[in-house]
Amino acid sequence: MRFGYLMSEERGAASLVLAETATLLSAQGLRLAGAVQFSAADPDGHPCDGDLKVLPDGPVLQLSQPLGQGARGCRMDAGAVETAAAEAARHLGGAALLIVNKFGKLEAGGHGFVPLIAEALERDIPVLVGVNGLNRSAFESFAAGLAEPVLAETGAVLAWLGYAPAIASANVPNTPRARASA
Repeated sequence: MRFGYLMSEERGAASLVLAETATLLSAQGLRLAGAVQFSAADPDGHPCDGDLKVLPDGPVLQLSQPLGQGARGCRMDAGAVETAAAEAARHLGGAALLIVNKFGKLEAGGHGFVPLIAEALERDIPVLVGVNGLNRSAFESFAAGLAEPVLAETGAVLAWLGYAPAIASANVPNTPRARASA
């Protein structure tokens, strides 16, 4: 069983690595399931705004709810996460890897992608999950010592998965970093 997780002190870094990994592996013909997050394009937007792309080819769902300027608290749209998990479940059969952008508040409560992670592990499909400090304790309880940390760098993730380092250095257009540097 392959069960790994990424953590990073830098906000959004694990999401970027997971999205880039998904793009690189898809370009190599690997069949993926799960979801990755892309930051909102609006520079004036809230830092929590973003889109969640269901792997392998969509749909793309808006991850946050517009609560207004004075709103405080969680902006996450739980319905979008649940929809993404249901859509991702349709692609699990035959997948070589399940990527879950984040073990978040819903997952900490046993919802969201938790059933899909469990199913993938039961099917012996490798699972890679982003985890933040806020939900780390809940993730560790869920993982029960079965998950191993993976450095939040694309090359390290590819090495953990057992893929050639050449993929990491491949000049694949349309990766999140390639779009950011364009």
